Amino acid sequence: MKYIPSLDKKFSPLILKIREFNELVKKNNETNNLTICLERNQGYNYFYNIDIFKDGTGHDEENYDLVERIVKSLLWIVGGYKIYVCGSNYIYKNLKEAYSEKGSRAFDADFMGNVYENKFEVVECKKEELPELKVEKVELNSNLNGCRIGFDAGGSDRKVSAVVDGEVLFSDETVWYPKINADPEYQYQGILDSMKKAASYMPRVDAIGVSSAGIYVDNKIMVASLFLKVSKEDFNKRVKTMYIDIAKEFGDVPLVVANDGDVTALAGAMELKDNEVLGIAMGTSEAAGYVDEEGKLKGWLNELAFVPVDFNKSAMVDEWSGDYGCGVKYFSQDGVIKLAELGGFKFDDDLAPAQKLKVIQKLNDEGDKLANEIFENIGIYLGYTLAYYCHFYKIKHVLLLGRVVSGKGGNTILDVAKKVLHDEFPEYSNVNIIMPDEKNRRVGQSIAAASLPKI
Repeated sequence: MKYIPSLDKKFSPLILKIREFNELVKKNNETNNLTICLERNQGYNYFYNIDIFKDGTGHDEENYDLVERIVKSLLWIVGGYKIYVCGSNYIYKNLKEAYSEKGSRAFDADFMGNVYENKFEVVECKKEELPELKVEKVELNSNLNGCRIGFDAGGSDRKVSAVVDGEVLFSDETVWYPKINADPEYQYQGILDSMKKAASYMPRVDAIGVSSAGIYVDNKIMVASLFLKVSKEDFNKRVKTMYIDIAKEFGDVPLVVANDGDVTALAGAMELKDNEVLGIAMGTSEAAGYVDEEGKLKGWLNELAFVPVDFNKSAMVDEWSGDYGCGVKYFSQDGVIKLAELGGFKFDDDLAPAQKLKVIQKLNDEGDKLANEIFENIGIYLGYTLAYYCHFYKIKHVLLLGRVVSGKGGNTILDVAKKVLHDEFPEYSNVNIIMPDEKNRRVGQSIAAASLPKI
């Protein structure tokens, strides 16, 4: 490891552990192949293969420790409610226990079960019993043909565009307060009002595309912060199919609802006129989206906040999932605060996390040594972690967004991440890490959303 974060010297990049593990396995004669298959809605799945030590040859725990981290990563990158394990009974038994009701990964099992409306399970199988590969491809129409509504649901404002054959005839932004409203009728009427305004500028509505924070499966809202105050009963009754119900008001036209991270990556791909784009937003948490080599979305979750990046078991724990070393504590305002406190900085107790970030950014602008060190450390984190993300995504461009990368600190993160990635992983020297300007960060989100449905 050439680069060690000065404030977090125990940082152990997961990608280096995989590299080290692979080398040890190659030198051993008692090995076999492990296949992990993750299945999600409509039978879509993802396969991951790795050579491991044979069960019972003195490396069982070593195998499991690494594979468990990879499985956890896959769950939050791809999504799924069923894990097939082929090639190790020891790994199967331990994963089954971890993802049981009282296991260490109970949070993940419960979350994924709710998202995919299926009982979460871990099954052992033989190679011939594995399902056939089934890949989801969400087609995108960059020519924006026909009469389309593009809607972007933000936490503080909602944006809508009327697009006819690629020309934006109308664009509007409305302030709203969805996160503090418990009655889902507030959100329903707000969304409908914006869409009706857009529709009034077109001769007809052929399709509706929606960009929104949260998790969406088959256009259904499974998890979304816009409905934070809505009761579980009202969520299931009124919220889950809200966009589907609203589309029916326009004649049940083709509808595609996508996570805002994916649509940000799509907007970036449209701007760059290229594909294989991973967008990462570092703010309150770590959000992400991805456009593949064909310029399509994959239907993956891309919830990188919960993806482990640090193999150090004493690393900071995420309060929500109860797991250690996950992205949210490295690539968000939490990461900045953590490093500041490791460096001996004392914040005022009454400051909110966003205010603490501003304190460090202000010190950085003034030339403070510790503040600069914090952003250098995040750059080191990011360099190694991007190599890990490349393990699962084909990446040509990385777009860095969010308040953590604003100002001088963002340039430091960018420069250090490039250096680490390209020095340590020459195989990824072609990966282009960029920060769009402020205009390009906001422009085109609802327009990109309009391109989602196929007419």
